[in-house]
Amino acid sequence: MPDTAPETRACDAQLERAFTFLGKRWNGVLLGTLIQAPAGFAELKRTLGISDSMLSDRLAELTRAGLVERTVDPGPPVAVSYALTQSGRAILPALQALTTWARENLTEERCQGHE
Repeated sequence: MPDTAPETRACDAQLERAFTFLGKRWNGVLLGTLIQAPAGFAELKRTLGISDSMLSDRLAELTRAGLVERTVDPGPPVAVSYALTQSGRAILPALQALTTWARENLTEERCQGHE
């Protein structure tokens, strides 16, 4: 008698890890913002409308992951900027593909109520 149990499906572990990391609030958006050019803390805060503590947490997480580097210019005045590392820049094609897909498939009307 053949086994009729449904086949178990699983997402690739690497893809799951990528979506878990990038899906964390602000991580993907910060990477997408830094693709344009390095930026300081105040500029990122102003651009994204994010709280100091959340921005600090996310930048620290992206730095620990090796996707963003923090540079301190001793000044005066002291200036801190954040830029993508080579590993961070390597995500550019994926972010561009997601942007194109979202533009073509995720209209605002389709996303209503899914936030």
